Amino acid sequence: MNEEKFPGPIRVPLATAKEWEKKYDDDTTVEDREKKVKSYLIPRESLELVLKLGTEAVRAYIGINDDNEKTLLFVGAKYDPETGKYVDVYGTYEGAESKVEGGDVVYDGSRPSPPY
Repeated sequence: MNEEKFPGPIRVPLATAKEWEKKYDDDTTVEDREKKVKSYLIPRESLELVLKLGTEAVRAYIGINDDNEKTLLFVGAKYDPETGKYVDVYGTYEGAESKVEGGDVVYDGSRPSPPY
């Protein structure tokens, strides 16, 4: 993906996000210094959408997207007093861009730096 197409898709189906996270977990390659991700360019829309969930925290998962780039996947996190742990809170698809009608989504659009 190039910067002209930034940010790209913001809403990612939960099933796709889980595939990306597993791909990252299974990745055993060692990054060399020139290719090592040092930061992420994050579109404002991703942050605004996850904040609209009204949770007290945001969790960022690391994944490898379909372009084979490392990416951050954002979900809301709400404290569950019964378990004493934060649980994930997902968004939903809205409008014409819906790929999975009524399905849970996480928010992406981030791009690794380098190269972006």
